Order: sequence, then structure tokens, then C-alpha cells
Amino acid sequence: MTSRTGSRAGNINGSDYKPREKATPQYQMSASLKSEMRKLNLVHLLVWLLVAAQVVVSHFKLVSHDTVCAPYQWEYPYLLSLLPLLFSSLSLPKNNVSYLVLSMISGGLFSVAPLIYGGMEMFPVAQQLYRHGKAYRFIFGFSAVTVMYLLMVVAVQVHAWQLYYMKKLLDSWFNATQEKKKK
Repeated sequence: MTSRTGSRAGNINGSDYKPREKATPQYQMSASLKSEMRKLNLVHLLVWLLVAAQVVVSHFKLVSHDTVCAPYQWEYPYLLSLLPLLFSSLSLPKNNVSYLVLSMISGGLFSVAPLIYGGMEMFPVAQQLYRHGKAYRFIFGFSAVTVMYLLMVVAVQVHAWQLYYMKKLLDSWFNATQEKKKK
């Protein structure tokens, strides 16, 4: 609210907007990286929902095992990849370095490690499929190992980009706090 009496702020003619529009490079980088992280978090959530849907449908026997096969062992620990997603989402609004570091560490443990294990777990089945053309597990008529490998390719790319952007964000936030301490 403005006061009817008292002094007014100087230079209120609107000509002082240019310095306010020019942001520091760290702020610009942080804003663009946060935008990318939000997009990657959304894709991560979609991948997680697909894995969770297969586990839930199979576990509760909502459809026959001919339609959706039982999950592979790596899918259960991958469900914990919701934690890094949560930490990442919590770190973005207020540039919380602690949550970002937790997200990076738990992302390696709960996202990347199960995918590596899953690649090794499914490799013999994939070899059998492509050498002999025999598949024994199916998801909606498609070979389960093929579907899961396609999902894993997307998930590995998403998690690699997430870790890359988190590292860049961490560097950006750390540089900004170091400059504040110097002043």
C-alpha cells in the first residue's frame, strides 16, 4: 500500500527496470537447470509408474500372468527410486544443497544400481530370445525382456541426465554461496 503522506521512493518513473532484468549468470544457469530437472523428474515419475504398475498388477494378480508376467527381481529395489525423485523435487524450490546431495547419492543407489543389476539379470533371457527366438514371459503379447530393456534404456538416459544436471546445479549453487561469503 502507498502512503498519502510521507516521502516517496526516488526514480519511480519506471526507468530502473533494466538492472533488475539482468540476472547474474549463476541465477540464469540455475533457473534453466531447474527447468530441465523438473522435466526429467516428470519422465522419471512416468518410468517409475510403469514399473510400479507392472509390480502391482502382477503381485495382486489383477490380470493373468499370460498378459503381464511376474516382475524381475531388479524391479523391486527400483521402486525405491521414488526417494531420489522426492529429494530432487524438495531441493529445487529453495536451492537446498543437502537435499540435492541426498538425491544424487540415493539416485546412484536406488536408480542406477538396480538398472545395472537388471541388465545383468535379464541378459541370459535376452540372449536366448535373440539366438533361438523363444520367449517365455510376456507383457501384453510382447516379449517381457524386450519391453523391459526398452524401459531400461529410457531410464538409464533419464538418470544419467539427472545426475549431470544435479552436479551442474550443485556447482552453480555452491559458486553463488561462495560469492556471497566473499562479500
